[in-house]
Amino acid sequence: MKTWKVGSRKSRLALTQTHWVLEQLKKRHRDFSYELKHIVTKGDQILDVALAKVGGKGLFVKEIEQALLDGEIDLAVHSMKDMPAQLPEGLAIVCVPRREDHRDVLISRDGKGFYDLPPGAVVGTSSLRRRAMLLHARPDLHVVSLRGNIDTRLKKLEEGQYDAIVLAAAGLNRMGWSAEKVTEYLPVERFLPAVGQGALAIECRADDEELIACLAAIHDPETANAVAAERAFLAALDGDCRVPIAAYAEKTEDGYRLTGMVAAPDGQTVIKDSLTGAEPDALGWTLADRLKARGASELLTAAKEAWSAHE
Repeated sequence: MKTWKVGSRKSRLALTQTHWVLEQLKKRHRDFSYELKHIVTKGDQILDVALAKVGGKGLFVKEIEQALLDGEIDLAVHSMKDMPAQLPEGLAIVCVPRREDHRDVLISRDGKGFYDLPPGAVVGTSSLRRRAMLLHARPDLHVVSLRGNIDTRLKKLEEGQYDAIVLAAAGLNRMGWSAEKVTEYLPVERFLPAVGQGALAIECRADDEELIACLAAIHDPETANAVAAERAFLAALDGDCRVPIAAYAEKTEDGYRLTGMVAAPDGQTVIKDSLTGAEPDALGWTLADRLKARGASELLTAAKEAWSAHE
């Protein structure tokens, strides 16, 4: 019997996602077993500094990817939104299961919805994208940094450090907490999700043909194509955690409809557009070019220079 070595972060959500993937594989392939290895990433260790100041979202995957390259593990399950636009040579995202809910949610201490929060309410988020969209919709809010896993963020809210926090619906759904915790699902029209939000990325060595064939059983082409369009958009803009970028693609009769956004960190300027096409990569790059023509490049440059000045 084949034994796969599986790498995962130690957070409850990361382990829940990894076990879900392994359960889906077990339903389709009974002739394998697995060993789970907990890997602590730099992003898990540094919790008191904004991600943009310490290297961005790649901090949640670098140690895991090194373990793959070194042969210490065979596969890893990531949240797609944590994946940088470029992967190390020799590694590949070979499987993308069906997407969970892609939306953001608001959780408030007193059950008030977003537009019912009092002026000056303190809203916590670790995301520059969410910060920009929150301030664009309501400049009166006081949006402050919130790091940590889901458990930590919910505890800080309950302790009264924030009036409300914004999280991804997918994580709460996977933990089984949505019905109990969510105050409001934020509309995508105003709160466009992060690239890949709600999707999982299963990564392994690109030449591991046996494992890739096994993982094909839980791969969802529609989700993979939608995410490919979003990630192409991100790559074309050279995006990272230092700039507010959002994108969401969905299947249509004519292919995929991709909506993308670039914003100023303070939310005062938002450039947003949509495009439909049949080829995901081309769709992402074409939409990025359209936003660049409307001033997105200048917004991105200004945002990166602002972060560099603070470093």
